[in-house]
Amino acid sequence: MQVPDIIIAIDGYSSTGKSSFAKIIAKEFSFLYLDSGALYRGVTLFAIENGFISDDCTIDVPGLDKAIVGLDLHFGEGGTYIGNRCIEKEIRSLEVAGKVSPIATVAEVRNFVDMKLREFGKKRRVVMDGRDIGTTVFPDAELKIFMTADPMIRAQRRAEEMRAKGDNVNIEDVLKNLQERDYIDSHRKVSPLTQAEDAIVLDNSHMTMDDQMVWIRKVISERFGC
Repeated sequence: MQVPDIIIAIDGYSSTGKSSFAKIIAKEFSFLYLDSGALYRGVTLFAIENGFISDDCTIDVPGLDKAIVGLDLHFGEGGTYIGNRCIEKEIRSLEVAGKVSPIATVAEVRNFVDMKLREFGKKRRVVMDGRDIGTTVFPDAELKIFMTADPMIRAQRRAEEMRAKGDNVNIEDVLKNLQERDYIDSHRKVSPLTQAEDAIVLDNSHMTMDDQMVWIRKVISERFGC
């Protein structure tokens, strides 16, 4: 399948498999994959380590706004980096997961991440996943997908992923974290999680990755005649 030089924007709730789906799309169609969530997690880790967010999620917004101006947060071999330090493992921790949504409500943080993403998007032929890619970052994306799934199924997926990495978690804590993130993401004042009017909904509650790839091939074929 010869896919044209487009931007594919994938938005949706956490733990719906947006990143895994986007990565496979990128591999199959030779697109550049960008993980916007990793950038937000990177800023969150930076905020935690430098005292810009407290245990109760109170944020020193002026301090954080000033600090991220020169933050060297980028993608590299093996994942996400701050300078020369690979932070891929640290940003997947439950502590970061519990604070990333409040950090993502900060306007300057969103502007910082959006700027990074748009730099990559100038090249086209990219696939991105996040929560406001199709509504804010790339409202002109040629293909927008909004992913959703049953909350308990999402929690089970997330718990399995974390346990595979050696984290000791229980399903109740993970579900609570997801529900809290859903609420914050959907109700924040700046770029809330919402379905773009021209997005195609993908509920993958009972779909395998193979099922999802069959689905995306059909969508692309019908829309772009390839």
